[in-house]
Amino acid sequence: MYQVNEVFQTIQGEGRYTGKPSIFVRLQGCPVGCSWCDTKHTWTLDPELKTSPEAILAKRSDTPAWAELSPAQLLALFAAEGYQARHVVITGGEPCLYDLYPLCEALHQAGYSTQIETSGTFEVKAPDSTWVTVSPKINMPGGYKVLASALARANEIKHPVAMQKHIEELQALLSEHQLQDKLVYLQPISQQKRATELAIASCIANNWQLSVQVHKYLGIE
Repeated sequence: MYQVNEVFQTIQGEGRYTGKPSIFVRLQGCPVGCSWCDTKHTWTLDPELKTSPEAILAKRSDTPAWAELSPAQLLALFAAEGYQARHVVITGGEPCLYDLYPLCEALHQAGYSTQIETSGTFEVKAPDSTWVTVSPKINMPGGYKVLASALARANEIKHPVAMQKHIEELQALLSEHQLQDKLVYLQPISQQKRATELAIASCIANNWQLSVQVHKYLGIE
């Protein structure tokens, strides 16, 4: 069973799969504590806020309410909603608090591709065919270290940046773990002009790629 905060269909706005129609499954719970997090309502798993799958689907604003669903129930929900996307993004919160093998395998058997978006601070428990996006959260208030195993498993590294120290932290991380050949995206925090300019310059200097959170520019979820 998975504690689910939100399920919705949209366009992926970040990283390698930008522009791809996707179903997002947002899981509840995250102890990492990023100050700029735009989903802080997913941090705490409060038993008193448990609700029904129908209430989760009916959400029109960000709330910490969650529902417990099995992979089979999620697939039934996709069918009931008439979702057309065949790519499922499992995010959070921190989705790697969960063993994601059962969910991903059920989705693959039903014809979906899967992607995980994680901070890299917990072991990635998912099939090899799942695309793993690690957004390494370095020196966050929760005190969790970015795991070498998560970085090695990553298909892409997507790093939020606002200032030069974030570039230096990423460079040090890549060097420490000998990951210079990884696919790297820089993502300006909150679409700030200064952060965007820094990200563009750093992408050019390091032969990285830019991720601009297209969904936020479009004003969609």
